[in-house]
Amino acid sequence: MIIKEQDIVMCKVKNIEGTTIFLKIEGNGEGSMVMSEVAAGRIRNLRAYVAPNKLIVCKVMKITPGNIQLSLRRVTAKERKQVEEQYKKEKTLFSMLKNLVQNPEEIITKIKEDYVITIFLDESRSDPKLLEKYFSKEQIKKLTVMLAEKEEKEKIIKNIFILKSSAPSAIKDIKEILSIPGLDIRYLGSSKFSISATAKDFKEAEHKISSALKELENRAKDKKAIFEIKE
Repeated sequence: MIIKEQDIVMCKVKNIEGTTIFLKIEGNGEGSMVMSEVAAGRIRNLRAYVAPNKLIVCKVMKITPGNIQLSLRRVTAKERKQVEEQYKKEKTLFSMLKNLVQNPEEIITKIKEDYVITIFLDESRSDPKLLEKYFSKEQIKKLTVMLAEKEEKEKIIKNIFILKSSAPSAIKDIKEILSIPGLDIRYLGSSKFSISATAKDFKEAEHKISSALKELENRAKDKKAIFEIKE
């Protein structure tokens, strides 16, 4: 897939040299990011944002011969969530297909020409006929079973927490505190937020939530913000 400026892409941090972060863009080569595009303001803990092999969602700022300039701080929470969900679903589909067909990457590329992967998987569960364009009848039978089993296995854990700050930089601080990838964090109003995690079983989901809440608490403490778990 050819990327364009302003696209939102999943990246993996390769290495950090001086004030430049070098990244691998999933399926689209490599790019780089200057330190000022990691986060707004002073960065106290760089590893909270970028570290070798860490997956992050970036915005394509500029494409020049031999270089793609990326930004982490210009990605909104909504954009990050959409790309992370798409990435997760694509990896799930690849995992299912690698034992079903000889060319899973090629088939996924064809599907992406017609659908967003998240939509394709959701609609295929209720309308298996969508699969006929890409798979044989025997493959459809097996894939339909796998899709059903996958849906049953996914468990969701949810918590509510309070996060607020009276500092002059409160809005910026809260955004930085909440910038944890792989989780669904939503604002409910009156300084109240919900956080949810999906996993194969409740134990794994609970571990994700407890780890995230601990990280949020530590970040809030660093920013001198008020953090309280409600349920």
